[in-house]
Amino acid sequence: MASGDFDAILTALGVAAWAPADRLRGRSAAFLALTIYAGHTRDQGTPYLEHPLAVVAILRDELTVTVTGTLLLGLLHDALEVSPSSGPLITARLGEEFTERLRTMTPDHRLEQRSKEPGDEAAWRAKTARLGAEELVVRLADRIHNLRDLVRSPSIGRREKFLSALAGFYLPLAESARASSLEVDAAYRLLHAEYERHRPKT
Repeated sequence: MASGDFDAILTALGVAAWAPADRLRGRSAAFLALTIYAGHTRDQGTPYLEHPLAVVAILRDELTVTVTGTLLLGLLHDALEVSPSSGPLITARLGEEFTERLRTMTPDHRLEQRSKEPGDEAAWRAKTARLGAEELVVRLADRIHNLRDLVRSPSIGRREKFLSALAGFYLPLAESARASSLEVDAAYRLLHAEYERHRPKT
């Protein structure tokens, strides 16, 4: 584990300003992020850790999220997708309740370590629609960063598919949930602005 990377995660989370108990959880989450995301890359070829750190930055800096648990969810939101077997390790460090929150944010076919099948997309959308406000704002921050990062993807069809999913599901969901929290409302407005900036102009 590189101490520089560990310290960079703590800085991204803003751990220095947290209460002592939360600082300990922040350090545990940083260890988990380095352990679980190590060796994984995104389809853009970039280290996977860059993505959750960007999500944390969006949560803190653009959506003004201050709840430490939400920021930890942002850091580890893809942990079970990248490594479904990491559940026991996460539970040992952060507790079963935290791990269960991550499960609610992870597609079932990823948790079950199988290929995506017909019906999985509909099941994932239904699962996402049931998320609480904190989990939803993390997923929306994830969408915001993915949208901004599309330009680096080597997949030509990914952009069209991603924008279609935004227009057909994520934006309507975010709009319908705006009243659930100020952070979700801010996420909707930011995601909508990013969508308008990236969508093809007719």
